[in-house]
Amino acid sequence: MEIPLASPNIGEEEAQAVYDVVKSGFLNEGKKVECFENAFADYIGTKHAVAFFNGTVALHSVLTALKLKPGDEVIVPSFTFISTANSVIFTGAKPVFADIDEKTFNISPNDVNEKISDRTRAIIPVHYGGQSADMKHLCEIADDKNLLVIEDAAEAHGATYHNQKVGTFGNAGMFSFTPTKNITTGEGGMITTDDEKLSGRLRLLKNHGQSSQYHHILLGYNYRMTEMQGAIGIEQLKKLNGIIALKQKNQEYLTKELSSIKGLTPPFVSKGLKHVYMLYTIKINEKETGVSRDAFMQKLQENGIMTKIYFPPVHMQPYYRENGYSDVMLSITEKIYQSVCSLPCYSQLTKTELDYMINVVKKAIN
Repeated sequence: MEIPLASPNIGEEEAQAVYDVVKSGFLNEGKKVECFENAFADYIGTKHAVAFFNGTVALHSVLTALKLKPGDEVIVPSFTFISTANSVIFTGAKPVFADIDEKTFNISPNDVNEKISDRTRAIIPVHYGGQSADMKHLCEIADDKNLLVIEDAAEAHGATYHNQKVGTFGNAGMFSFTPTKNITTGEGGMITTDDEKLSGRLRLLKNHGQSSQYHHILLGYNYRMTEMQGAIGIEQLKKLNGIIALKQKNQEYLTKELSSIKGLTPPFVSKGLKHVYMLYTIKINEKETGVSRDAFMQKLQENGIMTKIYFPPVHMQPYYRENGYSDVMLSITEKIYQSVCSLPCYSQLTKTELDYMINVVKKAIN
């Protein structure tokens, strides 16, 4: 049996939507993207949503729109996909890495507080795997220090923090729509915000800085989403709540069956939070299981089950080592990195596949 790590929930609706766009002959950003933006803003609960070709350029654009500049510092976790930190560097600012919570793998408010300097301009909390960071404490820190908050919600469409959706707490939120996410447009990104001025600047930045055709009022980029992406996004958004419900059902079954295994820790969910399980990340304690994380992953791979480490810490990457970012104390990040891997938890998994995976996991450890 072969079980991939993720599988997008795409069907005839998306295929027909793309076909209709192609037949229309209007392929660049237009009414479909606008419709997707409006629907996404309504779903998240913000006044504005601005679509981009992918999540990385969306994050770069919002940091640029917020006028980060060389000399500024932005506090980010290292336990994230590299684009979180890269987007800061794109603006000329410097990412400053903070450690994470040992249970949720989200950025630690206490360590954020320790990393603030007189050059700090912003905090980018990442909602790891689909569970919100501790937004109450992070926003309190930001308010006290007059800092911007940009939520990296790339993995967390529909996640809530005490009944409030992520993407609504900070100055802006960023979402990604790559195929591993709970909904996808192939590539794609979205910025959510209540700030009308910010949304207007984002629309200029993503379209060559044009206020009208061939009238360029600032240095912009070609970061627009295509109509095909927008058409897929409209159909995917209709399915999102159903996808989340199926993933939560899958994780409940997995957690129930795996919780009894000594040395294996299923995902931890903080009280009052809704986890949407873009990732189902477990910890393997080698001392208790007698099996290393890497040996465990190899056993699953040999049995057709794909696993992956989300994420190798950014500060340990060659580029960041070579440019002086590795000299930082992130003990929890480095400890967690050595023990975690993510298991398949996508919405179309059958009970037969789940049972097979559970049996392989048990055999791999026992």
